[in-house]
Amino acid sequence: MSKVLARRGRWSAYKLVMMQAAVAGGTSILFFAVWGVQFGYSALAGGSIAVLPNFVFATLAFSHTGASSAAKVIKTFYWGEAVKLLLTIAMFSFVFINIKVAFMPLFVCYVLALTVHWTAPLYFKQS
Repeated sequence: MSKVLARRGRWSAYKLVMMQAAVAGGTSILFFAVWGVQFGYSALAGGSIAVLPNFVFATLAFSHTGASSAAKVIKTFYWGEAVKLLLTIAMFSFVFINIKVAFMPLFVCYVLALTVHWTAPLYFKQS
């Protein structure tokens, strides 16, 4: 039963990450079509900074479940959140140091992808 719960939680988290990736991809295409390559590339970088750490978190956080491993569940959630934050910081640092980006599309796409995450309860109904 616990593996079923872990699978269900992981699948819900992955659906959320896929929605974030779709919004980030669509926003990047919009910036590319309207303002050109650099803006599209910058938006793609911002979307990647939002989506990839959430994917890592979903993978780590839902690796254990069940009453018999409650301590492991809590530990993996904390570990996943710590890795997510550090990965976000590392990706922002990498982009700002090594890539010439336009700040506006980068942050617009980043915030839009995070908004999908924050409004997830409106989209998903647990049954």
